[in-house]
Amino acid sequence: MLARSLPCTCKGIAAARWRAARNHSLRRSCKRSMPATVVDAMKPKCDGMPASSMATQATARFKPIEQHIRLEGQKFVRDDWTNVPESILSRIGKRLYHKPDHPLGILCQLIMQYLPAHDWLPYLSPITTPQHNFDDLGFPVGHPGRSKNDSYYINAGTMLRTHTSAHEVAAFGDGHERWLLAADVYRRDEIDATHYPIFHQCEGAFIIKDGTAATLLPAIEQIEMEIAGHRALVDDQSTINEAINWYQPHHERAEVDLLVRHLKATLNLLILKLFKRDGQTLQIRWLDDVFPFTSPSFQVEVFFGGKWLELLGCGIVLQRTLDRANVPGKLGWAFGLGLERIAMVLFGIPDIRLFWSNDARFLSQFETGKINQFVPYSKYPACYKDFSFWAPPEFHENDLCDLIRSVAGDLVEDVKLIDNFVHPKTGRTSKCYRTNYRSMDRSLSNEEINDLQKQVVAKALELGLEAR
Repeated sequence: MLARSLPCTCKGIAAARWRAARNHSLRRSCKRSMPATVVDAMKPKCDGMPASSMATQATARFKPIEQHIRLEGQKFVRDDWTNVPESILSRIGKRLYHKPDHPLGILCQLIMQYLPAHDWLPYLSPITTPQHNFDDLGFPVGHPGRSKNDSYYINAGTMLRTHTSAHEVAAFGDGHERWLLAADVYRRDEIDATHYPIFHQCEGAFIIKDGTAATLLPAIEQIEMEIAGHRALVDDQSTINEAINWYQPHHERAEVDLLVRHLKATLNLLILKLFKRDGQTLQIRWLDDVFPFTSPSFQVEVFFGGKWLELLGCGIVLQRTLDRANVPGKLGWAFGLGLERIAMVLFGIPDIRLFWSNDARFLSQFETGKINQFVPYSKYPACYKDFSFWAPPEFHENDLCDLIRSVAGDLVEDVKLIDNFVHPKTGRTSKCYRTNYRSMDRSLSNEEINDLQKQVVAKALELGLEAR
């Protein structure tokens, strides 16, 4: 429910830039210059380091290595797959979506209110296994989501869930037939205003006994009549066909068609209740999509604030998932949506970091059961720092982002690749990343930023990057 570069096309400019920059690690962009001791500290310290996973090396270098990770009352042995940093572990258990006056909690309450027939599942630990997170849902062995570059592993057999679907098999197996689940999920990602390594999803599911879909007709017609009573324009461009969006083997097509109709009616009404504005016609668009755990699959968008916004993914649950849950005689649908994505739009929140703020100027603006527009309380100045380095072949941008987050936390607004070129003689790849520091709550001093950047560079050198 899942870099940029500015290549130098002029070899003469590239060579000149390389000669001028090769002895510098940081390009200064704030008014006050960085102390010379910072530059002196930027000598590579890892000559001869084996080219193993940089994600694992990064985590190991941040703090003295401990043999175990203690999390939610359990103890886990580290191994070569361990790549979850302390900056992530320290956020587990915050449960922002349980707070009634928090934007995420308000949104969860509204979804529960608009889908009253669904059971709300209790808190479930984010600790899971690759079996539950990937295998049970039909993810192929080579799927990129399994990579340490994309997911957080506690060890080879244990990880942090990357989506709420990791609990599908257990929920169905426990006898839940109509359920909702909100939870924190974890993915290694870039740093900008809309991406964060911890975010929240809400998943809903509905299953019935195979061969009984016709009993849904009265409910479907009632929901469709309610939608017709509102100002809504639904553009359904989705299809079910053998080439792209196919029926699953052994499913009766008439049954699936009714379930798809029930799914679309249910979600259209949910979206209408969340996004409707007095006197305005809400536009909803359905498109084909492909997910490892549903077929047929769909994407739903809404036209809001002058543009189309991707809201959620959904589809008919894979029979393999239901079989593994030991409910082989069932058939149903599921959907998943990102709470931050919707809350940022509904509440007008410009930066995803704000969801983690404890500042009263943020939290006091929200009230249980109400959607109101966030009023920015200040805009503090930004300060950026550039870091140029020779990148080894195994380098992945998410390793650098995790490293920067572990040093500077939410003081980092974004990290962008601003230059990328290959040396014409040596074939080595040079990259330059710009880190934009900006606090949401206070002004940052040049000395504070210089110290943070010094720590970032020092840890990057320990990771095996060679400063330019």
